[in-house]
Formats: sequence, structure tokens, C-alpha cells
Amino acid sequence: MVVLEALALLTAAVLYLYQLAIGAPVASFWGAVFTMGLLLAFSAWLFAVGHFLFRGYRWTRAAALVAQLFVLTIGVPTMTGGLALAGLAMVVPALAVIVFLFDKRVVAFASRTGGSGAAL
Repeated sequence: MVVLEALALLTAAVLYLYQLAIGAPVASFWGAVFTMGLLLAFSAWLFAVGHFLFRGYRWTRAAALVAQLFVLTIGVPTMTGGLALAGLAMVVPALAVIVFLFDKRVVAFASRTGGSGAAL
């Protein structure tokens, strides 16, 4: 799910790039450039978190949780502000990831530390 969120952010960044290329950014030019940069950075971060979560590293659960909390801080006001579908598209996956992060199978799997020794 984290990697799917990263793909969604990458798609949004590509849409911003397309808007900039055709000369019709959704906001001001520099606002669109800044937003595109943030989307690319957050997407890269989520790809890295997803990769290392798949490999079982412990720190990725905290990183994924913080990312989901950021998504919720944007998704809930979006949903209550009149864009219900866009808000739900952010809130539902974020809540699902939070639930999955605290599942005991995920906790057991993501118990690897950075070293080569056994965790705990």
C-alpha cells in the first residue's frame, strides 16, 4: 500500500509537470514547481520506505506511520471541505496502512535492524 501511495504521488507530480509544460499550471508557476518538487520528494521517500519495509527493517514502520499521519492531515480537510472523493482517496488508504502497520504479522516481519545480527 505504501508503494501504491508513492505511485499516486508520482502520478500527481507528472500531472504537475504536464501542466507546467503546456503553460497552464493549476497555481502560480513557482507554486506549481514547489508542489511538484514536494510530490517528487515525498514519492521518493515512500518508495524507499516501501522497499525497506518489504525487506523487513524496523525503522520503516515509524516512517510509514508518520507519512500516513501527514496524508490524514491533508485528506480529512479535503474530504470535509467539499472534495469528498479526493479526500476519501487519501484517507481510506492511509487508515488501511495504519491498521496494517500495527498488525502483529507486520510487526513480527519488520523486526530487522540495520546490522546483520538478529533483532531484539
